[in-house]
Amino acid sequence: VMASSSSSALETEIFQYIDVHQSEFIENLKEWVTVQSDSVQPHLRKEVIRMMELAANRLAALGATVNLVNLGSHQLPDGQDLPLPPVILGELGKNQQNPTVCFYGHVDVQPAKKEDGWKTDPYMLTEINGNLYGRGATDNKGPVLAWINAVETYRALELALPVNFKFVIEGMEEAGSLGLEKLLEESQGFFSDVDYIVISDNLWLSNKKPVLTYGSRGNACFSVECGDKDLHSGTFGGIIHEPMTDLIALLDSLVDPTGRIQIPGIYDSVAALTEEEKKLYESIEFDLEEHKNNSGVKKFLYSTKEEILLHLWRYPSLSIHGIEGAFHEPGIKTVIPAKVIGKFSIRQVPHMDLSIVKQQVVGHLEGVFAKRNSPNRLKVSMPLGAKPWLADFNNPLYKAARRAIKTVFGEDPDFIQDGSTIPVARMFQTITQKSVMMFPIGAADDGEHSQNEKISRYNYIEGTKAFAAFFLEISKLH
Repeated sequence: VMASSSSSALETEIFQYIDVHQSEFIENLKEWVTVQSDSVQPHLRKEVIRMMELAANRLAALGATVNLVNLGSHQLPDGQDLPLPPVILGELGKNQQNPTVCFYGHVDVQPAKKEDGWKTDPYMLTEINGNLYGRGATDNKGPVLAWINAVETYRALELALPVNFKFVIEGMEEAGSLGLEKLLEESQGFFSDVDYIVISDNLWLSNKKPVLTYGSRGNACFSVECGDKDLHSGTFGGIIHEPMTDLIALLDSLVDPTGRIQIPGIYDSVAALTEEEKKLYESIEFDLEEHKNNSGVKKFLYSTKEEILLHLWRYPSLSIHGIEGAFHEPGIKTVIPAKVIGKFSIRQVPHMDLSIVKQQVVGHLEGVFAKRNSPNRLKVSMPLGAKPWLADFNNPLYKAARRAIKTVFGEDPDFIQDGSTIPVARMFQTITQKSVMMFPIGAADDGEHSQNEKISRYNYIEGTKAFAAFFLEISKLH
């Protein structure tokens, strides 16, 4: 039992129950992993809907009031209509004296097939060396169940619930959370008495040390198009402005070899680093070599932990993703591609305004293009823009989670940001105007979207304890 001497008799009783019942909790995860709730592939949509019903039944068994909200259907690119899985809005406990915590999670998964390189059947939870392998084990069925297990522990021990619970569980997260934003906007009443929102749908930064996440970068995707129709390089090579040459010059002008974005003004609104933040970065546990090994990268642009993390979380980055319309098959084809579209994206950080970023990008590319005196057509567009998210890590919500983690894991968590984009955190914070926190329980090597996804037995069971302790800590604040 990991309970430290400082934990109360009540916590000890709760943790003991969780230890004794861990094989049941693993059986529950096994049952959920068996359901192929892949929201990306249309032929598995009925499995996602079945998964939503299983989750709803599980909450109802705790005594929660569960509303499966029908979202209608959506149209696929081929024109066929497909039903959207319902979203669960659940609630448990209505004690006016208690704070209300709302938990968000999803029970749909990324596609997985044994032949993709899985050592085990992705839809059969398999334990090897203390790791529970299976699609959805860490993203996000394990964490959703850990939260439910924690609530169930209070129920089983006939303890008064220290907080009121609300649940928002969806089945389309891996396919872009279709319909969720509209539902949240229409459900203001459901959130009126919510004090805190907790999301557990990300990972620790290392394999050993717990974290709490308080921010993520946004993502603005751009396309830049040049030219009109295909020409032969023997007939025209040397006498025309080639669209591909124009495009490569444009793409090359975006970022320098050190990774610095070359678009004038792009860094103007990035907030200056505070002393308090600097201190946070120094204490963070992050092993550069481990990160290289996990990712197969030989060399990073920066050599210190602090610089790497700052450039992942705190500063914008620009990545070039591809060129549409270029000849890309093996072999040689002497064509001058007529219309080529370059694709790139900018991960933007708080205080960067998407509309200003777009103006800066367009202005820069038009300037570079004008100097080339090319007769080709230039068209720049921003098909997608997701905003960054940032929470106040001095909020009581973070203090309560930190204490719970200290009780269970014996050390303070690192406070981190995420370099990728977490639209749901931003969505909840913007629509409900409540405090949002990300409280992950999976480790850095869980492989959430790849082959051999897993959660360790340790993280799943201790994560359940951390959630149970967190409920007590939150109630102490009120």
